[in-house]
Amino acid sequence: MSAISRRAALRLAAYGLAAALAGSYTVLIERNIVLVNRYQIPLANLPPAFHSFTIAHLTDLHFGSLVSSAFIKKVMERTNALRPDAIFCTGDYVHAKNTTAEIDQVWPLLMQLQARHGVFSVLGNHDHWADTERSLYWLERSGQNLRHQHKVIERGKERLALGGAGDLWEDQLKIDQAFAGTEENDCRILLSHNPDSVDTPFKTSLALVMSGHTHGGQVRLPFYGPPVLPVSNKKYSSGLIDTSKTKLFISRGIGWAIYPVRFNCYPEIAVLELVRPSAA
Repeated sequence: MSAISRRAALRLAAYGLAAALAGSYTVLIERNIVLVNRYQIPLANLPPAFHSFTIAHLTDLHFGSLVSSAFIKKVMERTNALRPDAIFCTGDYVHAKNTTAEIDQVWPLLMQLQARHGVFSVLGNHDHWADTERSLYWLERSGQNLRHQHKVIERGKERLALGGAGDLWEDQLKIDQAFAGTEENDCRILLSHNPDSVDTPFKTSLALVMSGHTHGGQVRLPFYGPPVLPVSNKKYSSGLIDTSKTKLFISRGIGWAIYPVRFNCYPEIAVLELVRPSAA
């Protein structure tokens, strides 16, 4: 073999090794490193009593293939250890379609979540794809059900109104119905799995919408961002976004959807601190 041929072969081998290492990293390493990320969220009509109110946001666990019960249990324990004021869960707790097995395994783990002002949950499209009836059963049994209804957290005479939407793809949103009966000046926060929900018609004034579904794209290329997002509005990737209607927060979530990879987009337990704008 000539020197040129040997150099070419070595280059190919090096490229192959680099590709193998990169592939292993995205599947075996980053996908399994769950960060705790903290966000400060200024809300114009936040009551003073709720300044510095903390919310742990969990979404898109995708329990099942490559996401074990031990992994999910550790996420639950870490979330509880943060001692947030409330915990919000925005769907896609299971991964597989047309089976109740994963639903029956993940919900007892979700029911271990605890927060001083409660745990509030809605469903995502994967929960419906697995089994709608069984997912609704556990949602209600858990005591976390916020779908198509609202609940009020009170601190003295001040209120925070929490409402839950149905999944955009597999249910009815019913955002206005969820907040029916709330007071005119309430600071309202909506849990809705799919962030495209913000762009649908509704009349209720919302201070904040909390969503998942996108996984942050799972792969974020430098200087480009995520090449794939399962939403119509490609601005809806992750983090805090100001929309024409409301503030929108999208968590990168825990599990995986189309491909079991993560690159430059670690899974996260998002901790939101609600603040009054003057203190932001």
